[in-house]
Amino acid sequence: MNKQAIVFWVVMVLAAFGIISFLTSASLSSILIPLIVFGVVFLLYKYPPARWSRKAKTPKIKPSAKTMAKVNAQNNASARKSSSSRKRKDYPFQVIQGQKGKSEEDIPKYH
Repeated sequence: MNKQAIVFWVVMVLAAFGIISFLTSASLSSILIPLIVFGVVFLLYKYPPARWSRKAKTPKIKPSAKTMAKVNAQNNASARKSSSSRKRKDYPFQVIQGQKGKSEEDIPKYH
């Protein structure tokens, strides 16, 4: 067992002893207040208010006219390409033939 696991279990045992001793010697009001605080914290964690959401943290940036022109040009170009009925797609790469000669032994019989 590694050192962190030992420390973890020692802390868990001590916490269990503390909770048991607290519950045996405590009154109802001293038990109820920590439970209410824990419940409120849990509810705020599970259902945070709208002003704490991540969307509000990122500032809204308006794109420039030049950027919007580029986006519109790309959208128009893709619309024109899709309208034409071509059977092959244009890929950004091509096969370059090597300088070695092809021999019949190198070509597999079955693909």
